[in-house]
Amino acid sequence: MDDLTIINGRVLLADGTVAETALHLRDGHIAGFDGDMPGANNTIDAKGKYVLPGIVDIHGDAFERQIMPRPGVHFALDIALLDTDRQMLANGITTAFHGVTFSWEPGLRSRDNFVRIMDTVAALNGALKCDTRLHMRFETYNIDGADAVLEWTEQGRIGLLAFNNHTPEIYENTLNGTGLAKYAGRAGLSESEYAALVERVIARAGEVPAVVEKLASAAGRAGIQQLSHDDAEPEMRTYYNDLGCRVCEFPETEETARTARDYGNPIVMGAPNVVRGGSHNGSISAAEMIGKGLCTVLASDYYYPAPLHAAFRLHREGGMGLAESWSLVSRGPALATGLDDRGEIAEGRRADILIVDDHAGGPPTADISIVGGQPIGWL
Repeated sequence: MDDLTIINGRVLLADGTVAETALHLRDGHIAGFDGDMPGANNTIDAKGKYVLPGIVDIHGDAFERQIMPRPGVHFALDIALLDTDRQMLANGITTAFHGVTFSWEPGLRSRDNFVRIMDTVAALNGALKCDTRLHMRFETYNIDGADAVLEWTEQGRIGLLAFNNHTPEIYENTLNGTGLAKYAGRAGLSESEYAALVERVIARAGEVPAVVEKLASAAGRAGIQQLSHDDAEPEMRTYYNDLGCRVCEFPETEETARTARDYGNPIVMGAPNVVRGGSHNGSISAAEMIGKGLCTVLASDYYYPAPLHAAFRLHREGGMGLAESWSLVSRGPALATGLDDRGEIAEGRRADILIVDDHAGGPPTADISIVGGQPIGWL
């Protein structure tokens, strides 16, 4: 479809106003507003509905449940990723960064599984309607995996690079038995095998800083945006910021988030945190951080419907203007990921558009998602 006009909708414009105007799309981009568009012959009537920029999801890993819905139960990656694609579009996500962990663990988060996902996403190019990219969650103790990351970085196969440091927590939990069965099941090992593996990995702690610094330097040269995950204290944010890792993802304390703001870093928190009214694991409240100006991006995290519902909840119940709340799931993540061609409705921008029925205060629904000017059916 080369051209499309959306009529009668309430369009959220780049200046933050909502206007009842026609929106013209051509050749995958926003061509203009109002008036007649010469040659346009495709029309969508969005009467009474919002016309919004598509959601940019900087971090979503709910696809793991499509791959392995129960421990040890696997489904083919192409089936899982195609189903995930439909789930995201049905919830207004038009650009997605799949958060895929590359760890020292075998199984779901292994090198082999990362490569399979990376290759399957590439092979499904054209079949996946959402603009789908990879957000590599690199476990910093994955010393032996660093050379592969350097290679993939040079090849342009990684969309985002995040530094995770979950290994010390995993080590502590294996020592006291907390979560050992879950970790071992995820990795496909016995509990004793998994505990022995963690001992070998944690013994290489002294090698971690050099690996992180090498990868951060390579990603910087390649122009890949970098995130640090679960920054525990301001010093950690400073360390990563100084390496060129400028996105703070899921800071664990308000002080850490304030440090990120002082550096001008985008700050990512989970949209499910907003929808549920708090964190599922006792972390800081995303809504409170937003109110203090300490969160600029909301991610789906583990639940694809969350960004849509979080933005409307903040608008309806949190006293935020729609432009401000919607920026958390559109313009904010677009800028944080270096995608300055989307995230707002303005002439010349990529035509990633969402038509939302807000049901007069009921749960909002994404009625139509448009990706690169192509409507993805009545969802």
